Amino acid sequence: MEFSLLGPIAVATGSEELALGPAKRRSVLALLLLQPNTTVPLEQLIDSLWEDEPPEHSRTVVQGHVSRLRATLAEGGADAYGIELTTHGSAYLLRLPEELIDAHRFGELVALARPEAAPADAVPLLREALGLWRGPALTGTVTSPPFAAAAHALEERRLTAVEALARAHGALGEHEQAAAILYSAAVSHPLREGLIAALMRALYRTGRQSDALEWFHRTRRLLNEELGVDPGERLSGAYEEILRAEAADGHRAAAGSGARGHGRAGADPDATAGRVPAQGGTGPAGKHGAKATTGEGGARETSGRAAAPRLLPRPPARFLGRDDQLAALTDALTDRTTGESPLAVVAGPAGVGKTACAVQWGHLRAADFPDGQLFADLRGFGEGDEAPPAEILRDFLLALGTPPERVPGSAQAASALFRSLVADRRLLVVLDNARSSAQVRPLLPGGPHCATVVTSRSRLDGLVATDCARPVGLQVLGHEEGAALLGAMLGPERVAEDPAAARELVALCDGLPLALRAAAAQLTARPRWRLARLAAALRDERRRLSLLSAEDTGIAAALRMSVARLSADDARLLSALATSADGHLNASVAAALAGYDPERTQDGLDRLAEMHLVDEEATDVYTISTLTQLFARDERGEAEPGSGDDRSG
Repeated sequence: MEFSLLGPIAVATGSEELALGPAKRRSVLALLLLQPNTTVPLEQLIDSLWEDEPPEHSRTVVQGHVSRLRATLAEGGADAYGIELTTHGSAYLLRLPEELIDAHRFGELVALARPEAAPADAVPLLREALGLWRGPALTGTVTSPPFAAAAHALEERRLTAVEALARAHGALGEHEQAAAILYSAAVSHPLREGLIAALMRALYRTGRQSDALEWFHRTRRLLNEELGVDPGERLSGAYEEILRAEAADGHRAAAGSGARGHGRAGADPDATAGRVPAQGGTGPAGKHGAKATTGEGGARETSGRAAAPRLLPRPPARFLGRDDQLAALTDALTDRTTGESPLAVVAGPAGVGKTACAVQWGHLRAADFPDGQLFADLRGFGEGDEAPPAEILRDFLLALGTPPERVPGSAQAASALFRSLVADRRLLVVLDNARSSAQVRPLLPGGPHCATVVTSRSRLDGLVATDCARPVGLQVLGHEEGAALLGAMLGPERVAEDPAAARELVALCDGLPLALRAAAAQLTARPRWRLARLAAALRDERRRLSLLSAEDTGIAAALRMSVARLSADDARLLSALATSADGHLNASVAAALAGYDPERTQDGLDRLAEMHLVDEEATDVYTISTLTQLFARDERGEAEPGSGDDRSG
């Protein structure tokens, strides 16, 4: 007989599980297992089972659950295992060998592991320990503070074991395995700074410095938005270590270039030092902006610049299609006939995949930019403040090898230094999530061999007017493309089982890749569900937005960030448009719905269209997507609880 706390509460005998009954009964068992061979007072059980004031008959309820548990354990042959549930006055005692509890075995295995002293032995021990987990601890118990605290404590022990396993792999030089282990935990715990710092170091040691730095900036943004604090010492220390190491590598590569001139053809200086080359690099020619020449024997020589920054996020997973847009970016960003630094703006609605398209193009064309790729999230449509140009420029200058003490304090001076440093380099700059043209202009390089991609939910007409930016619009996916994305996420066989349901899912998701990925996440977590079951759930408009969310991402969150940037008048206009029966309307209908005069309505519609919250399909023909309508209606219901539009469910 085995007892499980590290996941759903369960009792297994052989290959079968005992039927434990409702959540409160499972919770009684969980509390007894958390304190095995110890008397647990009845009052403690009552306090744990009811978050609010317990009912008058609570003692009788608990006694009934204990009685049923005793009978269930007896039916499972508890006596043969030395298991006994007894009553001691007004307390209960679950007597059993503690090794039958998965949490106890987990603790023993972790205690035996010594990641630094004996990493080769620690790896199998820690893997066995972590293999005991079958999901979030204490799943199936009531949602009261005592159980939440106990589950949190167990989760902390799990994360400690994850970090120990990563250290053991690192001690063995297996940095890829360490990064993979830490990545999953970091996604689930994005504010755990020690975990993120360990992941950053592991990524850097595999040569993925751009991914490492991206994790720092992502975590810094989350800390600011969620907690209103700056990164702590561990996270900042990891970031500074990586920047210093990059600069040092660049200087070492430059100092040793002459000695290597007659060496092995194509030898990588980092490889000779035992370090894995950076992802996306092409040997020394791909190191931080160094002008590369070929010496005798094919070895490369550099002019002494720091190693080429590779700050692009990793290529988007399961990226499909967008061939026309990728070709348009190539046409716009490789045009050297004008003698100017080419600039493209990838614009489209929230969740349409703008960042993925820009990053994918950057990786496909990395060879065109041997002096590096810079990337920054401008936070134009985030919950916090947008990124000030001085902050982004400081990160760019540090990545290009500028010592911290030489980075100018003013944005104007930093912008001038940035343009000077990159004037003769072949460099790609990706400015993601821009709010306005004014936010972008200080960050634009001036060299004719540099290229810049900006992504935004706004069209950024100002950049088109003053900087000759080439607009590249992204639209939602059609039925075939959307079904192909579902197939890439779930496996083609699962989609082929019910192609009609796949088409319906694409329609219910408005063809937005972000929504389709969230839907795929729901189905991945529920492997027994057919596509038709999720489609049926999504037909309920009250649940659709919540179902199209996956942890820290989702359509509702994305739309909320867009709407937060609207003026009060435009937000009210959008709310009024959401009441349209079919989402199709003209300026006159919009004016009637909003109660605005025609001129005010037309100006508002133009601004909403610029933000891709409505589409202007033809002259005076506007559409608003179903998901945008649902979000705006929900927001309207929250803002006007007395309006009679009850969508609280």
